[in-house]
Amino acid sequence: MSQDNHLARVKSQIADHGVDLSGDFYYNLSFDELFAHETDPSLDGLEKGHETSTGAVCVYSGKFTGRSAKDKYLVQDQTTLDTVWWKDGNNGSDNQPLQTETWKAVKSVTSKDLSQQKKLYVMDVFCGTNPETRLAVRVVTAVAWAAHFVKNMFIRPSDEELQDFDPDWTILHAPTAEFNDYAAHGMRSEVYACFNISDRATCVGGTWYGGELKKGIFSMMNYFLPLKGIGSFHCSANEGQDGDTALFFGLSGTGKTTLSTDPKRGLIGDDEHGWDDQGVFNYEGGCYAKTIDLTAEKEPEIYGAIRRNALLENVPLKDGVPDFADNSLTENTRVSYPIEHIDNIVRPVSRGGHPKNIIFLTCDAFGVLPPVSKLDAEQAKYYYLNGYTAKVAGTELGLTEPTAAFSACFGGAFLTVHPTQYGEILGKKMAEHGSNAWLLNTGWSGGGYGVGERMSLKITRAIIDAIFDGSLASADFSDMAVFGLAMPTAVNGVESSILEPRNTWSDKAAYDAQRDKLANMFVKNFDRYTDTENGKSLVAAGPKV
Repeated sequence: MSQDNHLARVKSQIADHGVDLSGDFYYNLSFDELFAHETDPSLDGLEKGHETSTGAVCVYSGKFTGRSAKDKYLVQDQTTLDTVWWKDGNNGSDNQPLQTETWKAVKSVTSKDLSQQKKLYVMDVFCGTNPETRLAVRVVTAVAWAAHFVKNMFIRPSDEELQDFDPDWTILHAPTAEFNDYAAHGMRSEVYACFNISDRATCVGGTWYGGELKKGIFSMMNYFLPLKGIGSFHCSANEGQDGDTALFFGLSGTGKTTLSTDPKRGLIGDDEHGWDDQGVFNYEGGCYAKTIDLTAEKEPEIYGAIRRNALLENVPLKDGVPDFADNSLTENTRVSYPIEHIDNIVRPVSRGGHPKNIIFLTCDAFGVLPPVSKLDAEQAKYYYLNGYTAKVAGTELGLTEPTAAFSACFGGAFLTVHPTQYGEILGKKMAEHGSNAWLLNTGWSGGGYGVGERMSLKITRAIIDAIFDGSLASADFSDMAVFGLAMPTAVNGVESSILEPRNTWSDKAAYDAQRDKLANMFVKNFDRYTDTENGKSLVAAGPKV
């Protein structure tokens, strides 16, 4: 198909979504072209990108500096009624049902907003490195830097692939749109991220946060792949020189991106992966790393990735210089960059074999959990479903003490089918390929937040090295009271005294009380998964209270 014919087809497909293309139209611009558009001196407000001393562009997303999870909706119809994990009270799901008539109203507002824009940017990209299961995604936006974000985060088709590109999914992105009739339709606010699986489309409006574009498609991969029996996981992945693959599961702030970006191992991807009969495959073509307190000394690979074509988000600038220590706008400062900005990556395709090691990362601000413990098969499924970490004081408004945070499968906000379906697939894959499972605490030791000390990156990396060289799997283990976790008695490069957390507390009775308190939190949280037989069968793998 000729370029002119292809563009005519693209415009026709977009017009089918109700978008008038009378303004300027830009299709799959290069990085240099996007740079020129997003830093155009005539731009102002949140549309404008700011060139920084690093060569990267910095943008700002206004009052929304993270996803608006309470404004996420899925159309409930014959296709989704019995397949989606719907929000039901406090069950942990963010999938709120949306009626078809409301979807039509939201889509009308979105397409009308885009039709009134002077410029539209269209990006055709892939989500997933496996051609058999990837989604061909089209994003339509009026914001140049949003198009840049999409180009960074997803897989960029070749010129030949673009000629025959036919979208499996379309995203209409209208950050200036407002759905003023939200109350009449039973919605929470004028902001929305709405998904229609039957229509194969997403409408995003009222928010400028780039992560809505990335995580929205991840949620759809989390729908289609598990229904085919394929693993779909919120995790990073890397590969050793001998081809051994590892997965790192963890919520924000636990070290998922940092620990997988390892100079000794090739990075497969930092956030979202599938696991099929061939092995692990990345969904993305880039990385989306937190930058708060980032330094070249602590995280040289990520720091070095912040250069031309990278896109900083909500990082304060001082005379054009990013201040990574400044959290005045948000703790959730970010950078997106093409995966090629990391030197040591798996090439030519971001894929690996079947994982030898599965690592669950938790930042335990209560100082209860050991630095590392080995999990048996049932414990692996239990801790995966609970998805525990802890928020510390000061990271959220009104938070004055450590608070437990449980997110199913270490990514509850992005799950589209029931959590036990992901857990069942993970357990089956691990059993089939003999994967080891580990629980790694990157949080506190010797007391909780404000009393003890945060586990150093040096200690955590030494533990991970022992996992990868095989020495930890053959170590001697002791049993942790109440939790029943297997704790190694020695790890190369780590003081043995910290491996048993109770020993690090000066007040043993205080430790016991905090341990029992946390154990009860685990038990209470897991109750939400006992509505299935798979969930009920895993209760015995948890703490004994």
